[in-house]
Amino acid sequence: MLNRINPPVFHPIENINILSPESFKLSNGAKLFVFSAGEQDLVRIQWVFNNRSFQKDKPVLHAALSANLMEGTAKHSSAVIAESIDYYGAFLYPEFSYDHISLNLITISKHLDKVLPIVIDILNNAAFPQQELNTYCRNAKQGLKISLKKNDVVARRELNHALFGKSIYGVKAEEEDYDALQRTDLVSLFEDQIHPSDCTIFLSGKVAGPVADYLIQSLEKQWHAKELSKVNDSVIEVRETTDKIVVQREKALQTAIRLGKLSIGRDHPDFPSLQVVNALLGGFFGSRLMANIREDKGYTYGIGSHLVSLQKAAYWIIATEVGAEFTSPTLKEIEYEMGRLQQEAVSTEELSLVKNYLLGSLLGSVNDVFSHADKFRQVYFSGLSLDYYDYYTEQVNGMTPEDVLSLANTYLDFDKMTQVLVGRV
Repeated sequence: MLNRINPPVFHPIENINILSPESFKLSNGAKLFVFSAGEQDLVRIQWVFNNRSFQKDKPVLHAALSANLMEGTAKHSSAVIAESIDYYGAFLYPEFSYDHISLNLITISKHLDKVLPIVIDILNNAAFPQQELNTYCRNAKQGLKISLKKNDVVARRELNHALFGKSIYGVKAEEEDYDALQRTDLVSLFEDQIHPSDCTIFLSGKVAGPVADYLIQSLEKQWHAKELSKVNDSVIEVRETTDKIVVQREKALQTAIRLGKLSIGRDHPDFPSLQVVNALLGGFFGSRLMANIREDKGYTYGIGSHLVSLQKAAYWIIATEVGAEFTSPTLKEIEYEMGRLQQEAVSTEELSLVKNYLLGSLLGSVNDVFSHADKFRQVYFSGLSLDYYDYYTEQVNGMTPEDVLSLANTYLDFDKMTQVLVGRV
């Protein structure tokens, strides 16, 4: 009979094994990492390009390039591309982030020879038709107009802009930026950024030898090398600021609160340990901010804190939406909880709970070959190796209450945070 009185035996997580990829350097200059595992006849291929040549006067250009990448080539219209991919049951989509533009293909292995030529055609000949660009701009402007009515969106934009200025991390797109978007700008950026010598490819899934061989041979024969331009990579402005930014909205029922400051990235030795401190403060549902401001005071439905590690900068953020009348009390409680971490030693029980949460979350996030590839990609673009996960596990397991006090006093400082309040303040 199942014993419901005694809890199951606890087994601490000592290590987390991530699949190590095979690596190749293609003759056209592209780098390829291959993760082979899984039972389903399925592969995912990701072509990842660094964002280059960011121009302050064209802040939406990189996002527009990503969104319009599949909107037609010299040979095929966007409709033909979409119908061809659908016919073979594949999935092709672009992604944009602050650091990268990527093109992602998921397909059954036996159809790779049918869909890969379509992708290579896009990589060589994306045409950015004016009609599709007009449609994109019209939709993007409408979407922006709607988004800017939301307090949380405005608060995020204001905080990022306060920390990173007019660089790609801090850009605040406006409707007129889409009006100024020219097809020739997209073509120029495509020529500068989308080519093999600055591309990293991640192939994952049930990759038998012929799949990887076919991919390599196809890319080497049909996607030719080009020289990187001498345009510098995007420069990131970083600002140590304690600004208080208020966007008053008299009819708002809630206020969006964002507190943030520059912090350390994944490549810093303290990063795993600081993740523990962050989790204690606001990094999961049982955190102190949630227990105090949601469960005890009832000011909000949710509040969280996050360490955001980008390729060229990092920041730490607290985010919530509260009833407008609770804006000032919420700020006081956030300051109070940060002070507690700096002054009072955390109990062994609470610290163990957070350690188990962090390591359990990491372990639970690695459940298929695609997630293994994602974990590798995460550390790869931070300049790290898979050894990072051993280091992470060791650091989290080794944290003591004294370490928490030390780190909280080193990295947390309420008075040095930028405050953004959007709503009825």
